[in-house]
Amino acid sequence: MRATAFSVGQPAPWFHCRTQLRERFCFDTIAGRYVVLCFLGSAADPVSTKVLEDIQAHRPRFDDDQVCFFGVSVDPEDEKLKRVESSIPGIRFIWDFDRSVSKLYGTLRPDGSIRQITYVLDPALRVLAIVPISPPIDNHVPSLMRFLDRLPATAAPRAATPHAPVLVVPRIFEPKLCKALISYYDERGGEESGFMTEQAGKTVHITDHNHKRRRDCVIEDEALAKACESRIASRLLPELQKAFQFNATRMERYLVACYNSEEGGHFRPHRDNTTKGTAHRRFAVSLFLNSGEYEGGFLHFPEYGKVYYNAPTGGAVVFSCSLLHEATSVTQGRRYMFLPFLYDDAAGVIREQNLSFIEKQP
Repeated sequence: MRATAFSVGQPAPWFHCRTQLRERFCFDTIAGRYVVLCFLGSAADPVSTKVLEDIQAHRPRFDDDQVCFFGVSVDPEDEKLKRVESSIPGIRFIWDFDRSVSKLYGTLRPDGSIRQITYVLDPALRVLAIVPISPPIDNHVPSLMRFLDRLPATAAPRAATPHAPVLVVPRIFEPKLCKALISYYDERGGEESGFMTEQAGKTVHITDHNHKRRRDCVIEDEALAKACESRIASRLLPELQKAFQFNATRMERYLVACYNSEEGGHFRPHRDNTTKGTAHRRFAVSLFLNSGEYEGGFLHFPEYGKVYYNAPTGGAVVFSCSLLHEATSVTQGRRYMFLPFLYDDAAGVIREQNLSFIEKQP
């Protein structure tokens, strides 16, 4: 992966490097716990010395089960003089003497110096927090510890149960964007949302309240649509590629949907690619804009049992359009969603070929 300007929710770049304990360490193999990745520059720097002293004061926190710490040094003297020592479990040091890792993470300045900064990564190695090491230095590690304290513990080992082959990815949209999308919908209102079916060889749009009850608002604001697109591209697509080896290059639909309990909002079991007009769709994204503000409204995949799925606000459930799924009834409140489909260039050819089969709405 190339260096990039990071934001919360983006995947952290993978790399290989030399550490105090291994000649060739694969950074991506540490997934499964929270990671504190601290770009120190040199351990001889008084700022770095203070940070490392404070990390040692919280040594029990870094147990490799829940959290681990990696210090990144660009100073060969740190190795030669043994200024730092890895301590297993939990504390390790990376030798970045060619500054390649620092460059990858955007901490290398044009003059070759290091911008001291700490990244906190989630168990999937996605960025949770970016914390510059700046005055007052005494506050850096204590504030870091308070942030770690607020994170949910990783789940204990347990036997797997049957579940749908879906991907649940938090932190795709930040709360501010979720609220902006809901406000956009509320200001304009939604139009009755039907569904596609095949009739006499044509893909037609019909309405049946027994099967689906939802109102949609198409996003016509270009800046708002671009904000959604950029976050899907930088925060969701890398996870889709990693989990399903699918390179999505196109997105269909920029809309906010609302399932309203006053109307009995729901969508009975269906698949998203069963007509000629929808055959190009590869993955569906259900992105939750206001989780916890309504009751009901789960995603259910009947082929894989009676497990109900959702995601925290700003998070998404991603799944193949071939899977049978439903949105269960919202029993109280309003469930707001952002609902695009993803596909690739090859599927784009199929879409173009099938346009003639779509019956135009009056």
